[in-house]
Amino acid sequence: MMSPAHLASGGAAIITCLLLMLHLYRRSAYLPHWTAGWACLAVSLGIDPSGRTSGTLGALTAAGAEFLMVASGLCFITAASAYRRGSRIPRVRAAYVLAIAGWFIMAALAWGAPAVYVSGYALTAIAFATAGIAHATILLKVRMLGAAVVGASLTISALTTAWMTLSPAARGGPTLSDAFFVELALYLVTALGMQLMTFEDMTEELKSANAQLQAAQIELRHMVVTDSLTGLHNRRFFEEIIAHEMNLHRRYGTPLSLVFLDIDRFKSINDTLGHAAGDATLREVAAFLTRHVRNADYVFRWGGDEFLVLLSCREEEAQRKGWELQAEFSRSSTVAELPEGVGLSFGCAEVPALAESVTEALKFADERMYADKRAVRLPLLETLEPVSTD
Repeated sequence: MMSPAHLASGGAAIITCLLLMLHLYRRSAYLPHWTAGWACLAVSLGIDPSGRTSGTLGALTAAGAEFLMVASGLCFITAASAYRRGSRIPRVRAAYVLAIAGWFIMAALAWGAPAVYVSGYALTAIAFATAGIAHATILLKVRMLGAAVVGASLTISALTTAWMTLSPAARGGPTLSDAFFVELALYLVTALGMQLMTFEDMTEELKSANAQLQAAQIELRHMVVTDSLTGLHNRRFFEEIIAHEMNLHRRYGTPLSLVFLDIDRFKSINDTLGHAAGDATLREVAAFLTRHVRNADYVFRWGGDEFLVLLSCREEEAQRKGWELQAEFSRSSTVAELPEGVGLSFGCAEVPALAESVTEALKFADERMYADKRAVRLPLLETLEPVSTD
């Protein structure tokens, strides 16, 4: 009849193969440590635990089995450290492993198998308890049921092993069948918890990737519908939202007006102060319009030095708003630093109640804006006309 230890060894070997296949699918730092831990456990339990081999060879065999059992716990500790980067769980150093191996060899040669088993159970209990706590600390960063399962099962396994250490039977080797059946059940629960942790980690990574993709899509959309120089909405965004605004306009009678604005003598800014000053002026005008337009309305950079304001109001109010913007800008500190004659020209038009599009309103506002520009420019040209020397 197969002993409980050999039965547990077979189960650990199966778990090792499953984790190895899982690692081939998912390249994660913690999976190799888990796999190594279960492999050590399988070999340790597979070594004859009956104690029939006596003398120095039997003690050394027991030392090898107990060392692999402790090494299994150390691998689980390292796996918990690798599971989350930035974890405070220290990795197991090679010096510790060599020291433990040296102790088992010395105990086997100096005091025989009883000392090996007692110290092996004690060290295994400490290693598994540390591994259980290490996995449980993962819960401090992320909520994972698998981490709780692994942490609890490893801790209970450590308590069972500690009880075996205190048992008189420990002096003769692992002959406590009931304890091994408990350990076997705990190993199965631990393995299931590790599988659950892996899938939870995959789910968490997928959520993180989706969040990054969504953020990238939002940023890309912002870039597509935003003018890079001024930070205002661009014509593409106007084309996206105008259908919705027109629908509200037709269905609920919401008034809708357009105000076209243009910077007078903008070319003179570029010619006298340079294109950098021209870009700065465009940004200043954009900020000025944003400050003086309601949040419920829209400001667009239409192209070049032209801007469009979409207002939820009648044409009379839009006209007053245009005059207000024109007057406020002429008194702003920005204009004082610019060439003479720089200002804002505007034209407005209301979208008819039954209009299917804003095309006609855009045309009227644009024509009125140029009419306003001509009205401003002619007096200015007269004042700038050179005096005849005749």
